[in-house]
Amino acid sequence: MKNLLPFRLFEARATRLPSGLTPRQEAFLNACTRGTWSVNPETGLVDVRGNFYCDHRRLKTLLGISFGQVSGNFRCDFNQLTTLVGAPRTVGVNFSCGDNQLTSLAGAPQTVGGRFDCDSNQLTSLEGAPRTVGENFLCHLNQLTTLEGAPQTVGGSFYCSNNRLTSLAGAPQTVGGGFSCGFNQLTTLEGAPQMVGRDFWCLYNRLTSLEGAPQTVGGYFYCDVFRLERGEWNSSGWGKILSTGNDAARRLILTLPIFDPDRFLQRLSGDLKKDGQVLLQLASLWEEPGWAGQRQEIERRLSPGQLRAIKVLRTKLDYVNPWQGGVLED
Repeated sequence: MKNLLPFRLFEARATRLPSGLTPRQEAFLNACTRGTWSVNPETGLVDVRGNFYCDHRRLKTLLGISFGQVSGNFRCDFNQLTTLVGAPRTVGVNFSCGDNQLTSLAGAPQTVGGRFDCDSNQLTSLEGAPRTVGENFLCHLNQLTTLEGAPQTVGGSFYCSNNRLTSLAGAPQTVGGGFSCGFNQLTTLEGAPQMVGRDFWCLYNRLTSLEGAPQTVGGYFYCDVFRLERGEWNSSGWGKILSTGNDAARRLILTLPIFDPDRFLQRLSGDLKKDGQVLLQLASLWEEPGWAGQRQEIERRLSPGQLRAIKVLRTKLDYVNPWQGGVLED
């Protein structure tokens, strides 16, 4: 009977390739890179010329790789990441780390040319987020109690809905696109951006005041009126908000187009199917106080079919919530 002594091979685990990476790391880079990658001899970091997609791989880490510059997109979403250690320092287009288990943005890129997406994690703070984002910044569906650490320059829209925010302190003061802070615990809008390029969406909070509301909104202003005691702007000069003294008004979601009928008309295509959302918005405002002048102007320019659709929708408003999803248009 021969006795075979067990032994282990440690060489494969310790082996480093000329790049300084392990075989497993090189295989990972080769599988996920859409373009070319190389180790920068000056920084020792991995640079990617093109895109890097390592989403949906059940990753808990980035396998010990430290990225430097990625010229295209970097996607590590839909994994089990608890840290962004090793993430790129600069991303030329979009960076996505959503749907992980992150509690912090430490290690996140500091420069993102396109969209930054960290939604659907367990974040309690935005410390570590990039200071400048070229397009949209998405941090909804987390556990944020503050926006401190948020980027201060956002070229597109800023989404912080479905968190635990009691204040908008720390929000960027200028947002090129829309701003969505719905489904939080806000009682005022103090700290909100003062200039919003498109829609401002603050539905489903605990608002008792509109103090701090933006001074300039390029699109529509959406807010709920369920708890507003008085319907008036305190500082913006936009005039009266719909009074909340009747039950019908309490069921409606208030839409302020800054009293500009052209904003509605520009969105109508003449196709009733495509116009449904806009016609529903118009129907919700059609009989409200303060809209007589706007209604007459819009009525004069709508087609008979569109007018009939509005009248039908007026009877269905008790059953239809026109902005249930809370998603801004881009």
